[in-house]
Amino acid sequence: MATSQSALIIGATGQTGRHLLKTLLASPHISHVSEYGRRLTPKDEITTGADKLEQKVIDFEKLQDSGLSNGKWDVVFITLGTTKANAGSAEAFEKIDREYVINAAKEARNSDSTSSQRLVYLSSAGANANSPFLYPKSKGLTEQGLASLGYTETIVFRPGFLAQTNRAEHRLAENIFSKITGVLSYVSSSLEIPVSKLGKSIYLSGKLGSAGLPPAVNATQEGQGDAKFTVIGNAGALKLSELDG
Repeated sequence: MATSQSALIIGATGQTGRHLLKTLLASPHISHVSEYGRRLTPKDEITTGADKLEQKVIDFEKLQDSGLSNGKWDVVFITLGTTKANAGSAEAFEKIDREYVINAAKEARNSDSTSSQRLVYLSSAGANANSPFLYPKSKGLTEQGLASLGYTETIVFRPGFLAQTNRAEHRLAENIFSKITGVLSYVSSSLEIPVSKLGKSIYLSGKLGSAGLPPAVNATQEGQGDAKFTVIGNAGALKLSELDG
């Protein structure tokens, strides 16, 4: 990787994505940031690094018209995701959560096989392609699909409960669970992570790459053959966030 990097972020308006975007724009290590998505961060929310930000609305059903294939990004960050409730059905959930993610990453991959390009994906704790449950199975299949695209390396984050979010909708169950995990997090660091720390960790993984991750992160390798990928769990993400940017 070059000393300075160009970055693409898909999913920047999500709870973690907005913190990742802010970190990317503030980093002197990042020379250019492209934000592509169905919705974009409002201009008045960009307080730092606006001069190096490119924004483009894209239709995930027409990615051939998105311009993703013309980009030459050093790091591609994907924090796009949804829930079955927000998507409206299991089929719509899988389309957004897996199909859109994999297809966008495929479109953004450099056609030049000699260039180095890193892919960082925000998954979820419990992701498992063999799970009988919709959400973890979709995440697991997405991880495998991304790892098979031919990027120089793929890094996957599997955080626990996302704390300190700022959602427009009220989620009673989420608020109750947050209080429980907040107490239990004093016992175990595998349960929750503030989205600001997660955003910073995702940025740092893109900057450092798998080989540059500190041992304390306890990153592991999964997948087979040419579809291997690096996994960072909740405790590892918390450790990584302690580093200077």
